[in-house]
Amino acid sequence: MRVRAGLLRWGYRALRLWWKVRQPSSYGVKVLLVHPDDPSRCLVVRHSYVDRQWWALPGGGYNPKRETAEAAAIREVAEELSLTITRTPVVLNTLITDREGKIDSLTIFLAEPTSAKFRLNPELSEARWVSMTLAELPPDSSVSRWLKLALAAKT
Repeated sequence: MRVRAGLLRWGYRALRLWWKVRQPSSYGVKVLLVHPDDPSRCLVVRHSYVDRQWWALPGGGYNPKRETAEAAAIREVAEELSLTITRTPVVLNTLITDREGKIDSLTIFLAEPTSAKFRLNPELSEARWVSMTLAELPPDSSVSRWLKLALAAKT
């Protein structure tokens, strides 16, 4: 698993360089997952290949010619966490950013999986259910801006 994470980090660095040169447009989703038995809790993750110190939301990229943002959110949650979402995710926010050297359209969703039991794929190094206040995280924890935006939009 460590080798895969290293390859993902190297690949991500190569992509960032290409994005700076080409400045493509891309589309992404992030998903605020609410615990199926306790709506005051959400799932936070740490990625294994980028921003590894940050607590963040699961998600990823998609091609709008091939799938909708909603379908991408459901797919990404299934791929990264082996969780199933049966109801259509609710849009919390849509924004455009150039943070990574590309024009990125990002849609943040709210969704509830059918189970609280997850399994990590190599893209994630850690995940845990925490209160929406993030009180269980250590006080010096770094929290992604997308997670903060999702929590603010939820309330």
